[in-house]
Amino acid sequence: MAFTLYALIQAVILGVNAVAVLHEERFLSKFGWSVDQNVGGFGEEPGIKVQLISLARSVRTVMRVPLIAVNAVCIVLLLLFG
Repeated sequence: MAFTLYALIQAVILGVNAVAVLHEERFLSKFGWSVDQNVGGFGEEPGIKVQLISLARSVRTVMRVPLIAVNAVCIVLLLLFG
């Protein structure tokens, strides 16, 4: 498989899909990646762990509906053009 723009877009979509399906209570809390466990104090900058948890929550919230459409378009393109 050649490294094309379409392959790069598929890889990004696959990564976003992977983040979107992570369930916070079932999966992430087992590894200590729950938001409840990472409450910082006032005026403290959030660490990288808290920022990644916030990113995952944002992806699940904002990208849920667009991901359905993007996945459908990718499936149709794969069916049409192989």
